[in-house]
Amino acid sequence: MDSWREEEEEIFIHPRDPYKRVDTLQSSRQIRVLIGGETIAETKRPLLLFETGLPARFYFPKKDVQTDLLIPSKKISACPYKGKATYWSAQVNGKIFENIVWSYIRPLPECFKIKGLLAFNLDYVDDMFVDGESLEKAR
Repeated sequence: MDSWREEEEEIFIHPRDPYKRVDTLQSSRQIRVLIGGETIAETKRPLLLFETGLPARFYFPKKDVQTDLLIPSKKISACPYKGKATYWSAQVNGKIFENIVWSYIRPLPECFKIKGLLAFNLDYVDDMFVDGESLEKAR
């Protein structure tokens, strides 16, 4: 079998759950990410991605991220709602933070707004601030 299909559409990874949504919204919130004690990203134009059952994800324009601190990773993941993600590690103050940033270079059409934007793994950043408050307080 070369591919899995529903009608004429190829299914990516596994069939989509009809009760799960993925929505993206442009925002003007000020978002700042700290890694290794340094601000590695700061934006006032994030894209917020809301996926049923998961915390909101904040996507940053590349211009608002210190991309000179990022090292391409070999890691790739796949999502039936967004597509294939590529990863970067961050090198900050001599320490490497593995696979801490991801991006969808060619997302599926339903999530085209996240194309080329960068998101951070919140489990491994020092902190993320939303409008000046730690993300934990902002939730």
